[in-house]
Amino acid sequence: MVNGHRAPAISALGLRKAFGEHVVLDGIDITVPEGTVYSLLGPNGAGKTTTVQILSTLIHADGGEMRVGGYDLEAERDEVRNAIGVTGQFSAVDELLTGRENLVLMGDLQHLPKRESRRLAADLLERFDLAEAGDRPASTYSGGMTRRLDLAMTLVGDPRIIFLDEPTTGLDPRSRRVIWDLIRGLVDDFNVTVFLTTQYLEEADQLADRIAVLDQGRIVAEGTAAELKQLVPGGHIRLQFADRNALFAAATALGVSGGMVDDDEEFTLAVPSDGSVKSLRALLDRLDYEQIEVDGLAVHTPNLDDVFLTLTGHPTSEKETVS
Repeated sequence: MVNGHRAPAISALGLRKAFGEHVVLDGIDITVPEGTVYSLLGPNGAGKTTTVQILSTLIHADGGEMRVGGYDLEAERDEVRNAIGVTGQFSAVDELLTGRENLVLMGDLQHLPKRESRRLAADLLERFDLAEAGDRPASTYSGGMTRRLDLAMTLVGDPRIIFLDEPTTGLDPRSRRVIWDLIRGLVDDFNVTVFLTTQYLEEADQLADRIAVLDQGRIVAEGTAAELKQLVPGGHIRLQFADRNALFAAATALGVSGGMVDDDEEFTLAVPSDGSVKSLRALLDRLDYEQIEVDGLAVHTPNLDDVFLTLTGHPTSEKETVS
């Protein structure tokens, strides 16, 4: 407890790391509240994996103050390791073993009693929809099944904090969404904290309570998905009208000179807006006052791709891939 409040699950102040002359992390600050999903979003080479490797005790930082699970990362590395689970970009699954054997092996590594390891393996196979495949060699699993098993193995030690380093890389869109549902379940059902790195914009948008945009070793923006989208101009409310008279009346009432479509079939007006409920209500109240009827409306806000392009000067390399 700090000043009557819970300490964050993960905190880093001035985290720095370089490999030779190449600076990978240039003094970044991170605060992750307990029971949340925090996403580090960035392209390949941005420093995401290095951040995970440092915070999960795999490598040492060059500088900074870091605490994970309430423990000092440098002075209490064993305590940190007992509090965390890690799923990397590359599977830790032993393909020569069955799914069940992989889970029991993890229990052995955690020094669990044999009976407890077998019980936990059965529970996790059921939870991750692998019960029917549990006694098949992992080499026969699809990419999505292997990632589910990998995630299940991470839970064997009952970690309070889970690091997921690009957990859906290489998966088809359907398998990716299955993993998303499982990650949400970890937070909702077990109150674990998830530190997620990803280059998939939709993944961060769907899962994260807070997102940090990492570019060239620095965090260039941080906030909720909605907060980040508001950093980018271009949001608008598109209004549709039944005829030309209503369209021009609305444009005059709202003082909008551009964003008008008048082609005898479509009468629409794009009104700049941040997309908030407050701005939408004000717009509709104004039209109601002027007795102008709206046939339909749609709110358009910038997406995370727009945010990333604006903040970094280049888009991510997000692509849907099929395994």
